[in-house]
Amino acid sequence: MSIFKIKGGKLEKIKEKDISLEKDIQKLTELNLERIFNLEYVSSEFSLKNLRIDTLCFNPENKAFVVIEYKKDRSFSVIDQGFAYLSLLLNNKADFLVEYNEKNKSRTLTRESINWPQSRVIFVSPFFTSHQKEAINFKNLPIELWEIKYYGNDLIEYQNIEPLETSEKIETLTGNKFIKEVTKEVKNYDLEYHLKKGSEKTRKLFYLLKEKILEFGEINEKYLQLYLSYKIGDNYISFCQIHFFKEKLEIAILIPDKKLFDSKGWAKKPPKSYGWAKNCKIFPIRSEKDILYAMELVRQSYEFNKNR
Repeated sequence: MSIFKIKGGKLEKIKEKDISLEKDIQKLTELNLERIFNLEYVSSEFSLKNLRIDTLCFNPENKAFVVIEYKKDRSFSVIDQGFAYLSLLLNNKADFLVEYNEKNKSRTLTRESINWPQSRVIFVSPFFTSHQKEAINFKNLPIELWEIKYYGNDLIEYQNIEPLETSEKIETLTGNKFIKEVTKEVKNYDLEYHLKKGSEKTRKLFYLLKEKILEFGEINEKYLQLYLSYKIGDNYISFCQIHFFKEKLEIAILIPDKKLFDSKGWAKKPPKSYGWAKNCKIFPIRSEKDILYAMELVRQSYEFNKNR
């Protein structure tokens, strides 16, 4: 992808710059973890059992650990190394809890408070080979690839390499015992998982709602354990979440009271026990006649969050 700037009414190409060291990528990423990935920094160079983790993070949204590795070498296997880090994490849970609790004095985690099946590995590199990109084309693989590009004028791009849609699961195509053991514990949620929690009625409501949400523009749909999340482009903020039930859909939006016009008084604050953001509001959808007004509330959340 070429990036240009406007100069005198003409487009001038901004040249890509080389990244000299992996450490440069690591330092920049760690300083901006929340902005790039919505992750909480835990520690750097965490060593355990002859493996060293470049950056250990915690995802506060789904309450899971995330390992980030930085690469300039193009010869590594994303599958072998990714599952090695996941195995390390899942087989040494106590060590990761201790590392988090020692580095974070404001909050203490317990083994039960961690969503271990949502553990992930992220590789960040200036370049991935076609073989590496093809290696992640499996359903629900707990590994992500992100390419980082440096340009003139202090421009930097992080781009997620999206896997191709496939129905194949890596555990069904490999005899590797090591990989099979990890995939038994690590779980990636998909649309099918959420649809099964609903009914024919709520699935129909969902598709009607989804169609209208996607009309807003560049919208990303993400699947978490408890809900579907809708985000604007690469923005990490969910402006809408959908929870499936048999008789209703429960919708969550993120917008302050003073910014929301809700003439019918649908939107309510969730119970404090949910631990959700203070500006979060929830409301149910029970029939097709609710869609029109529901979309007006969702639209306001979209408008509020799109430039944040």
